[in-house]
Amino acid sequence: MGIKKRKQKKPKARRTAWQRARPARKRKPLSFSRAKKSAVRRKKTSRPVRRMRRKSTVSQAKLDYLFHKGKEQGFITVNEILAAIPEIEDYEEALDDFLSRLEEEGVSIEEIRGDLIESAEESGEEGEKPQKEIGFWEGLDLGDISSDSVQMYLREIGKVPLLTSQEEVDLSKRKEKEDQEAKNKLIEANLRLVVSIAKKYTGRSLSLLDLIQEGNIGLFRAVEKFDYRRGYKFSTYATWWVRQAITRALADQSRTIRIPVHMVETINKFTQTERRLVQDLGREPMPEEIAAEMGIPLEKVRQILKVSQETVSLETTVGEDDEDSTLGDFIEDEKTPTPDRLAGQELLRNHIKDVIRDLNPREQRILNMRFGLSDGISHTLEEVGQEFGVTRERIRQIEAKALEKIRDHALVKKLRDY
Repeated sequence: MGIKKRKQKKPKARRTAWQRARPARKRKPLSFSRAKKSAVRRKKTSRPVRRMRRKSTVSQAKLDYLFHKGKEQGFITVNEILAAIPEIEDYEEALDDFLSRLEEEGVSIEEIRGDLIESAEESGEEGEKPQKEIGFWEGLDLGDISSDSVQMYLREIGKVPLLTSQEEVDLSKRKEKEDQEAKNKLIEANLRLVVSIAKKYTGRSLSLLDLIQEGNIGLFRAVEKFDYRRGYKFSTYATWWVRQAITRALADQSRTIRIPVHMVETINKFTQTERRLVQDLGREPMPEEIAAEMGIPLEKVRQILKVSQETVSLETTVGEDDEDSTLGDFIEDEKTPTPDRLAGQELLRNHIKDVIRDLNPREQRILNMRFGLSDGISHTLEEVGQEFGVTRERIRQIEAKALEKIRDHALVKKLRDY
């Protein structure tokens, strides 16, 4: 009877009118194993999906903003596109679609307008002699780089004729069939494109040959990823990969202390903002003014200033004539005592020895250990007591007695000068 009464007291019969009109959804209680499987499934699938969606959405928003901006002013720059999608590998399809949209709307891309790229577009006709193409290298500013190695490389790649659009398509079709010779021809015909891009980054702690080498790595990736069906030229597509490879190399190798790529972009924006404010204000801007202009906290600006500092070697030579002098010779080492301080410490040590000379050997040793008169290391009462085999209280009494004798010594007055 007791069991039947409990069944009759269930809240089913006491539901309100609102509950009857909108009944609650019945759920079967989960067992421990089912609940555990459900939690593991959510942990494995839900979070990565949300993260990937957020990442692609942010990238697409940046591309849409750049597209409308380029449509209004008629052009966009390569730096703007690289800043929007620094990781080309993650957004290959988005980049291809973006370039196609720009081409359809007639928006030009202000990339590297050197003589090399212009000659590549103008020399689409067949039968053009390689000797005419070599003329570009004569105007290349090599700086103080070894002219022999650079000139040999430039003359070698200058002998390879440029490709027409149809030749690029034919080689791309052969490349898809794993034709290694077709890949090599695409690479060799566009090595001069890498030089044209690399020379824009000289003077940033990497030599021209190093920049060319890094750009060639990006060119290899571009050959692997190029799809001729999209309709644009290979040089336009390869520019992104070459620029990305060079900028990454500069971020990784140009500094003694490596700075992440995203922080390098932030430093570049900070530098541009600072230069613009100098022109507007006619003076060096304050950190607060830069923070307000960039729309970031003041602490972030101070962090950028700290990170962007250049490291300088202490072995850097100073002066043009005197090559033996280095920067380290003119910087004070605060941890190393000066000669006059060393002389004063030596005189003080000798006067202390004269004062404690009248004490018995046991008292002298205790004071030496307690105050570090010999080796500069002070010991506690417990440590000194263990050394002499007595209690710390006994050591304290001996120390007090020895100090009392010193106060009455005739040479104590000399110690007051220190």
